[in-house]
Amino acid sequence: MNQNIKDDEGKSRDEIIRMLEGLAPPDLAEPFDSGRIGLIVEGKPKITKICTCLDVTPAVVQAAIKMKADILIAHHTPIWNPLTSIGGSDARLLSKILSNELNIYVMHTNWDHAIGGVNDILADILGLTDTVSMSLGLVGSVTKNLKEIAEILHAPLRVWGDISNPKRLAIAAGSGFDIEIIKEAEKLGADAYLSAELRHSVYRSSPIPLLESTHYALESPSMRVLAQNNGWDYLDDPPMLHEIS
Repeated sequence: MNQNIKDDEGKSRDEIIRMLEGLAPPDLAEPFDSGRIGLIVEGKPKITKICTCLDVTPAVVQAAIKMKADILIAHHTPIWNPLTSIGGSDARLLSKILSNELNIYVMHTNWDHAIGGVNDILADILGLTDTVSMSLGLVGSVTKNLKEIAEILHAPLRVWGDISNPKRLAIAAGSGFDIEIIKEAEKLGADAYLSAELRHSVYRSSPIPLLESTHYALESPSMRVLAQNNGWDYLDDPPMLHEIS
């Protein structure tokens, strides 16, 4: 990535926003993201410390404050529905953010669709080659077996259907088990489809085997790589997951 803005350079918030909009243009976002991306919470106008995260959780906000971050770049907005009152967990979270003048900037489905964004980064870490874009995600050749894929993702992998070593893998980071996109993947030669949050009805309708990982495992790499490429800090806060057999 070009025009890296590293810590301690003292850039203005507007400069950083222009850079982020260059990476993930807002017009790439899905219509449902209207009002849910960009500068969600306004804080300090001058930025010297930048952090990224997947979700704006209390633990992430506390870590950002401890690191004296001026802006937190997130994939998921902390305010999904309009607030008509502010109380409880919303009040506690927003109080910490506002009292520390922490900017919250969100790049969601625009980052999903961007060149070099969520799905391209996931494809890179899985070693996919000869990739072809879909309406969401992409299809590529894969040499990793399922155990290796799970190890790369640092998360369990549930296999729905009969497959052990896919050759052409479709990926859609996040909650991407849409039957029309799965059919699109099959037409593009995919023999398996990787995403998160699978519904039983979708599995029953799928023409190809489905690989289910976690939402966090599939999308967090993009925010980690964004931080690494720009000299920022990624704040990790994976969900607690216990397997009982």
